[in-house]
Amino acid sequence: MSGALQNKVAVVTGGSHGIGRATVERFARDGATVAVGYGHDEAAANDTVERIHKDGGRAFAVHTELGTPGDAARFWATFDEAGRELVPHGKIDILVHNAARGHFGRLADLGEDDFDQVMAVNLKAPFFITKLALTRLRDGGRIINISSTAARVGSPDLLAYGVSKAALNWFNYDMAIDLGPRGITVNAVSPGIVMTRNSQYLVDSPELAEQQAARVALGRLGEVDDVVGIIAFLASDEGRWVTGQVIDASGGTAL
Repeated sequence: MSGALQNKVAVVTGGSHGIGRATVERFARDGATVAVGYGHDEAAANDTVERIHKDGGRAFAVHTELGTPGDAARFWATFDEAGRELVPHGKIDILVHNAARGHFGRLADLGEDDFDQVMAVNLKAPFFITKLALTRLRDGGRIINISSTAARVGSPDLLAYGVSKAALNWFNYDMAIDLGPRGITVNAVSPGIVMTRNSQYLVDSPELAEQQAARVALGRLGEVDDVVGIIAFLASDEGRWVTGQVIDASGGTAL
């Protein structure tokens, strides 16, 4: 384990798959104690924790279904219960909002329940999880929101998702000003298409994958490590002078 995040406590929502899991594993390698937030896949969350333990790291799983009434309070109550041995003081240094809900549908087909659920997971949960974390987050801490190029590149089929991520981007600006006097940075990382379990449709359609890669200046689709390196930088001391930013991590998509 390296010492970049030694003695730090990091919380990552949606930490059992994809970018979230890779972030959790990177933070653990860098020396942090990591809370792996998950909503449904207990087996994947436990596997993530076990792998970190085998590598000599410190981690624990935090189960909360986001997007439901009272989710933020339940999240921190579960955090305290699950982390009572590793984090008895309840304090944290890094908070990564990675959990998200997608929705494919244009305005004509978008129902109110679908819209509300996307907003509840992608926007409301980060807001109120952060609110309840303000007394837990140490001065000099980090808040990192995982956004999306859907917030800046028009895509009618991703309307609700894009709107939720655009609002999350604005959260950076206000919170960066609000928490700046405490030395807390607030930033977003905005990936394009990243090859995770949600990208199986591209694996199944090489022609479509080629079309999407052609929209990327660097000529390929993203991998989780392409994004995680940026997250790790923002979480480290080297990222201390970056705040209120939405950092494009798309390889130059739709330039």
